[in-house]
Amino acid sequence: MSSTRQPAPPRPTSRDVARAAEVSQATVSLVLGDKWRGRVSAATAERVRDSARALGYRPNLAARSLRLGRTRTALLVVPALTNEFFARVYTGAAAVATEHDFGVVLYPSPDGTGPARDPFASARAALDGVIASSMAAGAVGALRGVDLPLVMLDSDPDEHGAAARVNLDIADGMRQVTGHLLSLGHRRIVHLASAVDTWTFAVRARALREAVRDTPGAVLRTVSAPLDVRAGREAAETVLASPGPPPTAIVCDDDILAAGACKAVRRRGLRVPDDISVTGFDDLALATAVEPELTTVRLPAEQVGERGMTALLAVLEGRPVEHRDLPVRLVVRGSTAPPPTA
Repeated sequence: MSSTRQPAPPRPTSRDVARAAEVSQATVSLVLGDKWRGRVSAATAERVRDSARALGYRPNLAARSLRLGRTRTALLVVPALTNEFFARVYTGAAAVATEHDFGVVLYPSPDGTGPARDPFASARAALDGVIASSMAAGAVGALRGVDLPLVMLDSDPDEHGAAARVNLDIADGMRQVTGHLLSLGHRRIVHLASAVDTWTFAVRARALREAVRDTPGAVLRTVSAPLDVRAGREAAETVLASPGPPPTAIVCDDDILAAGACKAVRRRGLRVPDDISVTGFDDLALATAVEPELTTVRLPAEQVGERGMTALLAVLEGRPVEHRDLPVRLVVRGSTAPPPTA
């Protein structure tokens, strides 16, 4: 017995959706393009979406891009691909982008310090906008010179050139760390600072200095190191080998440096937190992989990415952008305790 292959059913069109929802094709375009607010009622928008789902309708993105003159692609520039924080930023940005039929291309700059090679000479026509996260001073010069909307994440609010910014309340995070240590009784504190020249690390240093300066009897010493476990260990070892009373707490600019500081303490035959408390910043997976687990500041990295992509979409559509710092939270774990008694 022979059988004949049945032709595939025709792909549903926006006209079919409009007919099913009893609206115009223009209304379908507004709703599915997420431009219906203020033009179409919420009930009508939901009816259009329900009809599209029931029909299995998928917009023709290629045709839409040609019609709008857009490729629906954003570039996310990060200092490094190996840092978990930026992976989570990308995850958040990509989630929002997917909801709006956008794609996100990830582009690293060398170590986050030197200027990124300009990717725009060949790619400018293929992008709708740029999101740059936690970039070093001078590393985004090429980005500001292109004719594309630029959204800056975790960056200096006083710098010009960005269409929108999304920042974390970094200063409050460091104030929470300092307040926690001071309340435990720590007065000899070392700041293990990042050697990378970015706004976010400058804010951490300033907030720590101000908190310690306002506390009678508190002494702060600062040493810097590249964002690397070994570099953090070596810098902390130098401090611990110095003459004079040792610190009772080491405040680190991120969890990677904190892991190095913990190794340095152990190599000196001391214990965390019995002899020296150690704090981190970011709350990476590393924070709970070390023993004892790190007291650190949790940064909502995925939310940063989500807010960044949302801001870029708002800029592209001429809508206002929300300007409110994202809150951060101190997570107290086993690496901090009261200082040892003399």
